[in-house]
Order: sequence, then C-alpha cells, then structure tokens
Amino acid sequence: MTIRHATEIDLPAIVAIYNAAIPSRTATADLEPVSVDSRLAWFRGRTLQRPLWVIDIEDVVVGWLSFQSFYGRPAYSKTAEISIYIAPAFYRHGLGQQLLAKAICESPNLGLKNLVSLIFAHNQPSLKLFEKFGFQPWGHLPQVAELDGIERDLIIMGLRIS
Repeated sequence: MTIRHATEIDLPAIVAIYNAAIPSRTATADLEPVSVDSRLAWFRGRTLQRPLWVIDIEDVVVGWLSFQSFYGRPAYSKTAEISIYIAPAFYRHGLGQQLLAKAICESPNLGLKNLVSLIFAHNQPSLKLFEKFGFQPWGHLPQVAELDGIERDLIIMGLRIS
C-alpha cells in the first residue's frame, strides 16, 4: 500500500472511484457520472500546496484524497477543503484513515492551519471517520441538497491544525 501524488495516468481510476460513489447519494452532490475529460482541468489545477494523492495497492489505485482551496479568496489561503473517496471493494479497510492521517500530518508542510470537509449529515461513516481524527462540526446547512427528491443537510467538519 502506497500513498503518492496522483499523475494524469491515474485520472481514469480517480474518476471511476468518484463515479462509483454517485449512486449511493451519500458522498457527492453530483447526480450523474462525470467523464475523465470533464475532470482534466480540475486535475491539472493541482499544485504542490493543494495536492491530489492516491492510495494504491499493488499498483492499483483504490482511493484518493484531494485538497482544494477553500472559498477561493486569499484570506482563506491557510484553510483547505479535503475530500476522500475509496473504491467500494475497499470500504472498511482503513484506507480513509490512512489518507486522513497523512493529510493532517502533511498540512503544516502545505502551509495549512485548518482543514474542512463538507459531508452530508446522513453519511455517518464519513462523519465518524472525521470525528475520530478530532474534526468537529463547524457548520450545519439544513436541506441544502436534494437527492432523489429528498432534501439533505450538509455538515461542515473542521480541524485546527496549529
């Protein structure tokens, strides 16, 4: 098992893992699969300060973590939003924990003081994962998403790094 910076060659696997999360309606607000082409600009927007990591097992990408600039304004440059996606066959294997632990550990090296993650309130496994690492609810946005006719709440989980 290796955690490393993603390369463009990894993008089809990254997209496949993301698309696998869409039908569950727990991890993303996208309602239809995305294409590799539609994610190229997002991928190419990665920087050393806002990386995209993959976790692979025997050279197969089975999960990923991305850092995104929070709110896109300079005053928020010390805060990043993180997202974690794991291939369904590897749920509950501790891979999300490994990615999140590395993100927290590396955040000071990325110039970050805060991490946030936006998680649907009904996504209890993700909420529990982030709580395990000390993230706390920093915000609650009631009924901001509609998934298959059901209004869903969004929880902003945050962690102060330094």
